[in-house]
Amino acid sequence: MEGASFGAGLAGAAVDPVSFAKRPQTLLRVVSWVFAIAVFGPIVNEGYVNSDDGPELRCVFNGNAGACRFGVTLGLGAFLACAAFLLLDLRFQQISSVRDRRRAVLLDLGFSGVWSFLWFVGFCFLTNQWQRTAPGPATTQAGDAARAAIAFSFFSILSWVSASCGR
Repeated sequence: MEGASFGAGLAGAAVDPVSFAKRPQTLLRVVSWVFAIAVFGPIVNEGYVNSDDGPELRCVFNGNAGACRFGVTLGLGAFLACAAFLLLDLRFQQISSVRDRRRAVLLDLGFSGVWSFLWFVGFCFLTNQWQRTAPGPATTQAGDAARAAIAFSFFSILSWVSASCGR
């Protein structure tokens, strides 16, 4: 790649959709996007169950609403960030300034590193709260959703670390 900077071809080059879709960075973004949906989706859908003593909803993770909110916020933030970074990757060839390309790469690297750490914190927090949850009808009802959110938050650590190391 003569004249290339920050892992891209010459500025203004046409984007080939097939080669773009096959790039490891693109595949990692799509996988991270799916994992984010697999974390916040089950929490939103089944993460809140009726309490034993009334019709009030409570978080399945030990009744800690902060755990549900953190999981949803983390997953939704990752979902939106993956979409934004996919668009940035798609437009990266059209960025002509080396300084702007450098900023885009550093933004991607920094955000991926921070989000990897947040996924680790989220995994530990959700796992800890699930471990402290007392067995009962509510945990039986929403247990699969809670375990899915925990599992995919772990997988998200791996995908975001890979995304930050891939640049």
